Amino acid sequence: MIVAERKSMEAVLGMMAPYRKILIVGCATCTSVCLAGGEREVATLAPLVRMARQTRGEPPLETLEATAQRQCDREFLMPLAPQVEAAEAVFSMGCGCGVQLLAETFPNRRVFPLLDTKFMGVTVEPGWWAERCRGCGECILDRTGGICPITRCSKGLLNGPCGGYRNGKCEVDPTVDCGWLLIFERLKALGELERMREILGPKDWSVAAVGRPRNVVRQDVKASREEVPG
Repeated sequence: MIVAERKSMEAVLGMMAPYRKILIVGCATCTSVCLAGGEREVATLAPLVRMARQTRGEPPLETLEATAQRQCDREFLMPLAPQVEAAEAVFSMGCGCGVQLLAETFPNRRVFPLLDTKFMGVTVEPGWWAERCRGCGECILDRTGGICPITRCSKGLLNGPCGGYRNGKCEVDPTVDCGWLLIFERLKALGELERMREILGPKDWSVAAVGRPRNVVRQDVKASREEVPG
């Protein structure tokens, strides 16, 4: 999932300052799971910003609330049109993708981000989310026992650990497990330690997010949609 955190209340109130009537839009998928921007978080934030405005002696703020099933899918945003039209500005509690698609879908309204998007990660335990994927565009997990060296090694090394790890911990951050030691232990448990002898070639960063936005196009899906009448 995409993991995000809510911006500071000062930042939130600063963005809302020019407006008297706003729409706060949550996302029922990723940011809901990481407890940053789901329906519950929308319902919690709305009265907080109203009370904050009142406490500061500023003009009252009217808040509309909505939660899309997915902010990154236009079909779930279109039903919000009446509420968007009724508001002066839209404030998204989705990830950066959701913010941008809201802005594209409703170009006549300013759309603001209430969250800072952090990473693609997993739930380690309740309240703890950890990064697991950088979206590098060329997955090599089949060769490293299902543990990503790009993400789990602080230096992104592809062919074993550096010489700086101590007691199983990374020299860049001693609180972090050495990614390559994790890979070693996993391959050992799988009986595949010989894979440690395989040399991975230089990473092809041309397929990663370097300098330009990326796209994935399924021609079969496009063709099937074009064949549907009407």
